[in-house]
Amino acid sequence: MEETLARRRFVVGYALAPKKQLSFIQPSLVGLACERGIDLVAIDTSRRLADQGPYDCVLHKFYGDDWKAQLVDFASQNPGVPIVDPPLAIQRLHNRISMLQVVSELEIHQERETFGIPSQVVIYNSSALSNFGVIGALRFPVIAKPLVADGSAKSHKMSLVFHREALLKLKPPLVLQEFVNHGGVIFKVYVVGDYVQCVKRKSLPDVSEEKLEHSMGSVAFSQVSNITMHNPADAEYYKRLDEVEMPPLSFLTKIASGLRRATGLRLFNFDMIRDVRAGNHYLVIDINYFPGYAKMPFYEKVLTDFFWKIVHEKKEQYTATSVVSNNECKHLSDNHNKLAEDTEEVG
Repeated sequence: MEETLARRRFVVGYALAPKKQLSFIQPSLVGLACERGIDLVAIDTSRRLADQGPYDCVLHKFYGDDWKAQLVDFASQNPGVPIVDPPLAIQRLHNRISMLQVVSELEIHQERETFGIPSQVVIYNSSALSNFGVIGALRFPVIAKPLVADGSAKSHKMSLVFHREALLKLKPPLVLQEFVNHGGVIFKVYVVGDYVQCVKRKSLPDVSEEKLEHSMGSVAFSQVSNITMHNPADAEYYKRLDEVEMPPLSFLTKIASGLRRATGLRLFNFDMIRDVRAGNHYLVIDINYFPGYAKMPFYEKVLTDFFWKIVHEKKEQYTATSVVSNNECKHLSDNHNKLAEDTEEVG
């Protein structure tokens, strides 16, 4: 039998919110995966998961108690099918305290570069905002972040607070995190299984003592890599960004491996900044499950390699064969184009 006939195809079922599906399941990804023998198939979340498939892997970023129960039921009936990633592992990232606590627990041999997390406190009620004993140890400015980090619009509403009086306008529960000057650059480290890639992004500008003294209240933003506080036409700023040295990849890989083991997650990214007061000290400020991989260079190949590795880990369990032609691969990509058009029309 020819090699093409002996090669079994694999199915990765995905359950993603419409916006996530539209950005991640691009025709380029569908086509490349198809050429490698992997078919990306949408899971109908309105139907019972255990009644669908068969799947060689379940990929998801979908929330709710019903969905969690569906995954538990599916896993009990299909113990050999990997779920990326387990709901309990994801849950830890939905709380900004437990999220960064895992960073503090890492035991990694450090040589020239060191890492940690910013000083922070959690505020559960409004009275604590005026309690000097609770927030007295923090240095201003601070970033106020919602305690819950579940990917909702509300969880992204943050503020850079310059003075203690402005805290009284905030609504707990939230986390107050010391703002550390970091040269206006954030390093977004993408992790896909064993693969690690770092990209630079614009971030909030440094706050000088003079600026802190003359600033009033607070500034709201949706993410630390927000650039609204910069002038987009500032060519010098873009030039500085290009010249910023990246953290050593070996250093980032050690942290990524430690986080992968500690969290049990395979798809995530972590945001890191470099403390300008100590050029070799880095701070992890956020960890996100299943981030926007489509923004990562060559994401199609990276994710296809990841899918290939997962489904082939249990390849020997099967002997069935099937063939999908190039035309059928094109059909899968065309289906995505149709989905995108329909979504835009509905929106």
